Amino acid sequence: MRHAGNRAIEHAEAMVDLERERQIASVRKHLAKQGSASCGDCGDEIPAERRAALPSARRCADCETRRERAAKRGW
Repeated sequence: MRHAGNRAIEHAEAMVDLERERQIASVRKHLAKQGSASCGDCGDEIPAERRAALPSARRCADCETRRERAAKRGW
């Protein structure tokens, strides 16, 4: 007979697995979206090379870099 503690651990692990799968599905959905020809921040054209490498790109590399740096700093 299993202990209640084991069932709780199994349940917690199952919840972690479900959340991981949900997050993976969300990222896949985001990556499948069509990007933009112009940057959503500065309005400049997103180079074809960037759009080919990351079809879901909505920002030019410079604006994306600034946004990521600000996020790391908590801004």
